[in-house]
Amino acid sequence: MRALFIAGAHTDVGKTYAACALIAAARAQGMSVEAFKPAVSGIDPADWAQSDPGRLLAALGRPLTPANLEAMSPLRFTAALSPPMAARLEGRDLRLKTLVDLCQTALSAGASDLMLIEGAGGVMSPLSEDGTNLDLMAALGLPVVLVGGSYLGAISHTLTAAKVVQGQGLDLAAVVISQDASPETPDFTETIGDVARFLPGVRVVPAPRNGQDWAGALI
Repeated sequence: MRALFIAGAHTDVGKTYAACALIAAARAQGMSVEAFKPAVSGIDPADWAQSDPGRLLAALGRPLTPANLEAMSPLRFTAALSPPMAARLEGRDLRLKTLVDLCQTALSAGASDLMLIEGAGGVMSPLSEDGTNLDLMAALGLPVVLVGGSYLGAISHTLTAAKVVQGQGLDLAAVVISQDASPETPDFTETIGDVARFLPGVRVVPAPRNGQDWAGALI
């Protein structure tokens, strides 16, 4: 089984969009695929179809049932804050070991051709009281697909996150640049070129708004 960690250079940069595109590409190639997002915040228990786990389940072609939601994202919090902040509001103590154990169980149980683990927030966003996304990534040791944006300032966010991932000794399998919809966004092609120039040897993949053909090349 091949497994990848889907990380973000920033919050709401398109991690789930990229994960869903990779799922669709894998299924189109006849591969079996699983996904797991251990922690998610800002989720409404009564209306979660468009939440990250809801979108991942839809991409996998699975019904949006409570059982499938629990399997996809066992740690769910209502407040739209970092998972540890949101957990505190609910009187819960979120620890890195819990996240690591959940991910390792999912990886051990997986019998698919491809397994995707998705983080929450950016690479250095707190994911628990005692760890960031990077700490979870380091504990799992999976190749990383880093998702960055193309908004003004995104190049710095993406390069910083990439250097942090590489500095941890992790395999940076690819950097996906998600095209921003804002009319003030810098030129998309130039953004791709600038990111690639400062990340020699790393595959930098443009993810335009008008298609998901890019994902097939990463499977």
